[in-house]
Amino acid sequence: MGKKKPEVLAQQYDKFWGGMQENGYSKSAMDALWGTIEPFASYAFNKSHAAGYGLVSFWTAYLKAYYAPEYMAALLTSVGDKKDKSAIYLADCRHLGIRVLSPDVNESQETFQAVGEDIRFGMGAIRNVGGEVVDSIVKTRREKGAYTSFSDYLDKIELAACSKRVTESLIKAGAFDSLGHPRKGLMLIHEDAVDSVQTTKKAADKGQFDLFAGFGGGEEEGESVSAFAIDIPDEQWDRKHELALEREMLGLYVSGHPLDGFEEALNAQIDTPIPKILNGEVGNGQELVIGGIISGVDRRFSKRDGSPWAIVSMEDHNGAQVDILVFNQVYSLVSTQIAEDNIILAKVQVKIRDERMSLFCSDIRVPDLGPGNGAGLPLRLTMRTDQCTMDNIARLKQVLVNNKGESDVYLTLVDGEESTMMVLGDHLRVERSSNLMGDLKATMGAGILG
Repeated sequence: MGKKKPEVLAQQYDKFWGGMQENGYSKSAMDALWGTIEPFASYAFNKSHAAGYGLVSFWTAYLKAYYAPEYMAALLTSVGDKKDKSAIYLADCRHLGIRVLSPDVNESQETFQAVGEDIRFGMGAIRNVGGEVVDSIVKTRREKGAYTSFSDYLDKIELAACSKRVTESLIKAGAFDSLGHPRKGLMLIHEDAVDSVQTTKKAADKGQFDLFAGFGGGEEEGESVSAFAIDIPDEQWDRKHELALEREMLGLYVSGHPLDGFEEALNAQIDTPIPKILNGEVGNGQELVIGGIISGVDRRFSKRDGSPWAIVSMEDHNGAQVDILVFNQVYSLVSTQIAEDNIILAKVQVKIRDERMSLFCSDIRVPDLGPGNGAGLPLRLTMRTDQCTMDNIARLKQVLVNNKGESDVYLTLVDGEESTMMVLGDHLRVERSSNLMGDLKATMGAGILG
């Protein structure tokens, strides 16, 4: 029974029957006992086991209902670098209206942390940034105060945590954004800056102090004097490139997503959302049309005849990801469309073997995301009535005004189980775009998009 193999249990039936007869049990008793045992060879809980699971379910449901940010932060921390599960939990945060904030050298700890109604990304989840480095960053800001600029960060940070690789990863992940510096500008100067800082810090460790380091000529009395004054170019990457680098460092899109603004248009052209596949809600042999952005391509060659094929990873706007298999005949027709960051529709067939699911691709095409199929649709926003403060309304209005266009805005106000929808005035019509969606999420939280 413990092996969950019905055929093995069936082989024990004759031995069971004989033993029961020898001990004087009736046929009805033997049938009743075997009928109780048999289901356990597939899957069943004894009562004490089920009660334990029930209690844990109650505890976690209570925490999610009343301490949602803390609970979701703990969940995200618990899965570590398992990006498929992280993506599902991040999507759940968005549905709950919880903002997941980018990592920040002044705010983040090593793990995910609840911050009011939001969650702050942990620096320990950034690629190339280990626990000792995070401990140093946190310890330094606690002892010397918050970092006020990039040069102030380099001035304060310990030598052991001051490397080009770590600094580059922090920049790409957006950990210096709150200091007011553009990421591209920091990337252009960080190597020279770190070289200079390391030289000075190594000299300081050896006792070779600059006798004039405390004389800043022209600084106000009492003002901190940094030995590392740095000119940072005012240059920024476009949003798509910035998000790609963010994903490279975090494994996920956090501050936005390349599909922001295109969800409705894409969803209108698919028949199966990716989470439905991940949850096992599809059957063997079923044909599906799925859509998303290509997040990775593993090109290979057949061992049999050398023909090319590929494993294509694609994800939806919540970060849920699946792999599809594109074999030679199909590959030769669609290879030009298989590239990272391309938005695609894929027709696939589900094949399940030994409880393992594979998706075999039969066609790939580019979805219509232009006017008339998404771009002209109304923008639907959702807010709880308790969120409708004067400050929040003013912030929302400013975002809409900054993104003027031709799409109507529908705002649904939710109060418990009741909801009221209103159409905002023509002066608040918007242009649906990834910039608008990113601004809305950053300003109001992901829950604003329903």
